[in-house]
Amino acid sequence: MNAGCLTIKELTDAVGGGLTPRMVRHYHQLGLLPQPVRSRSNYRLYTKKDVLRLQRIVALKQQGFQLNHIRQILEVEPEADTTVNLMGQLQQQYRAVMQQISQLRQTASALEGLLGRDRHCQIIQAEVLAQLKLLDVETQAGLGGLENLWSGLDAEIHTHSEAFTESLQGLLPDLSHRSEIEQHLISQLVLACGDVSLVSFIKLSRDAIAASRKALSSGCQIVVDTQTVAAALDQTRLLHLGCRIETLIDNPHITTATEAELAFWQHREWREKLQQVSQGCVLVVGYAPSVLLEASIAIANQKIQPALVIGMPIGFSHAPAAKRQLMQQGIPYITVEGTLGGGALAATALNALVESLIDKPDCHCYLKDVEPL
Repeated sequence: MNAGCLTIKELTDAVGGGLTPRMVRHYHQLGLLPQPVRSRSNYRLYTKKDVLRLQRIVALKQQGFQLNHIRQILEVEPEADTTVNLMGQLQQQYRAVMQQISQLRQTASALEGLLGRDRHCQIIQAEVLAQLKLLDVETQAGLGGLENLWSGLDAEIHTHSEAFTESLQGLLPDLSHRSEIEQHLISQLVLACGDVSLVSFIKLSRDAIAASRKALSSGCQIVVDTQTVAAALDQTRLLHLGCRIETLIDNPHITTATEAELAFWQHREWREKLQQVSQGCVLVVGYAPSVLLEASIAIANQKIQPALVIGMPIGFSHAPAAKRQLMQQGIPYITVEGTLGGGALAATALNALVESLIDKPDCHCYLKDVEPL
């Protein structure tokens, strides 16, 4: 065996990151990793250069890059791998990916228009699908007939209100491995944004549901980042549970993620206020990534101990990083990976948890402390 070379098992041990010999062989087949030299006994032999390349592949994969995109990134020659060249290539790749997403989104929307029908619409939908097979869409008459079929299907929506739960049944992936409360939570989040693909980005720690139920049942404090999130909460149920809502960035003029992010950095009192939240509270972040970052640091330093963090800020660099840090803290959490999120989703997550604990009281007693206009 060549001196200084590694076997495939030694290679995977050196790279780490959960890499296996089977994955290495798969990377060879995809062209991500060049075929290695062989020993006289026909063992694959790897060099330090192979270790470095595999480390790059693992690192990029952990950041969410797909294998075919990783190959394109690695194809840049090292001598040409300047920041300008790499950024240009990444921008070109991003535009191509977004074009693919746009095309797939159009197809998904068309499929949702057929599959996402409640029972009232499904009778006429069956007739439309049967007639669709018989249409000669290459002719002008066929195109007109197709338009008439779709118009007839759309006309059915005027006869009844939409049954959202029924509509979702044909669209959601199999969630039978999740608890009933998790299924309800995921369904509500999808309904809040109208995007079924959100399901694959929703992340819950194993103890998130149990921790939330225990905290909310005991009347814990609810801490939100902005008043916009607070306004979207189910105040009726929260009041009956004895949960008081506290807003960190307590300024009614701050209504956007941009304003919330800037305000949190400019005002020390709000950062100090975060350090003083009560133990066992539920922290809900829907706008400012820096609030979630600051909270993760405070949790890591054992300055605050929330029972649950619902971390769903929006943003294109800080938000994904803040969510990754949240998931590393070892505390119960609910988040949406990547740039997706927002106040509506964050509030919806908490409302779904609260809804699983108590039926909505038929009263408006939560308004008792509101002064008349």
